[in-house]
Amino acid sequence: MIQPILSIENLHTHFLTGRGEVPAVDGVDLYINPGEVLGVVGESGCGKSVTSLSILKLVPSPSGRIVDGRILLKGRDIVPLKEKDMRKIRGDSVSMIFQEPMTSLNPLFTVGQQIMETIRLHRGLSRKEAREHAVGMLRKVGIPRPEAIIDEYPHQLSGGMRQRVMIAMSISCSPELLIADEPTTALDVTIQAQILELIRQLNEEQGTAVMLITHDLGVVAEMCHRVAVMYAGKVVEEGSVRDIFKNPLHPYTRGLIASVPRMDEAKERLYSIPGNVPVLSTDMQGCRFAPRCPEVMELCMQSLPALTRQEEQHSCRCWLHDSPQEDAV
Repeated sequence: MIQPILSIENLHTHFLTGRGEVPAVDGVDLYINPGEVLGVVGESGCGKSVTSLSILKLVPSPSGRIVDGRILLKGRDIVPLKEKDMRKIRGDSVSMIFQEPMTSLNPLFTVGQQIMETIRLHRGLSRKEAREHAVGMLRKVGIPRPEAIIDEYPHQLSGGMRQRVMIAMSISCSPELLIADEPTTALDVTIQAQILELIRQLNEEQGTAVMLITHDLGVVAEMCHRVAVMYAGKVVEEGSVRDIFKNPLHPYTRGLIASVPRMDEAKERLYSIPGNVPVLSTDMQGCRFAPRCPEVMELCMQSLPALTRQEEQHSCRCWLHDSPQEDAV
């Protein structure tokens, strides 16, 4: 039995707002095996990014906090760890590529200084050795003239170049787990393909496990081994890429797949899931997707189904594939 490099158990992350406590992540269970690429998909506001920030304990404080659950990194629960201990993990065992590199890179320091800081912190190299290593990382991610680019500031680089710098910084200490939060957002198609290929090479050549957060199902089909579909803070379906695309069980997953344009079909209008994502609160009842579901039943409005296994590696949170006798969670 392979021990997952990351295992999330019943994770609850809440935010205190003007309208009360909001459960942005509401009982999420996920795992990632060594060398695996897990895709996490869903609409904006479903809890994907908050889940990733919770893993690194970067949830904005004091408004946000992890209120329950465990996050096991190679079997060790990191939720109780102090900030001093988390600094040893971030950038070393686990790294993250953020959605918008312009807000993640410090505008007051050169890209080289920022990459070297990570290398010196976790590898204990001298300044000269760290600079040579940083140049090598920039070259590895396909940045031209790395010896010159290393002394430039983030605002002097294009969006694609900044994202490559973020990747170079993320992989500089050979992490065992890389979290990529929509790494191709706002980049043109050509640069998107290059960034995804860099992540794929990292996974295949170094065996780095990847948690790829995206709303692009085409990227998921191309890059991932398994998929977790999130809706309103919960995982509603989880399984292999083949299972999810060939046999989607949850109505929300079917709606996501139906909304993707296909080259072999001629349609005047693309399908869109009716309604809106619900306003999250701690006193929600029933299935979160029920108000938008075309197959809703009375039971769906009253009770939340459990995430139950339908096949060996395929789970679904839906009363269509569960019995009312099962204990709801």
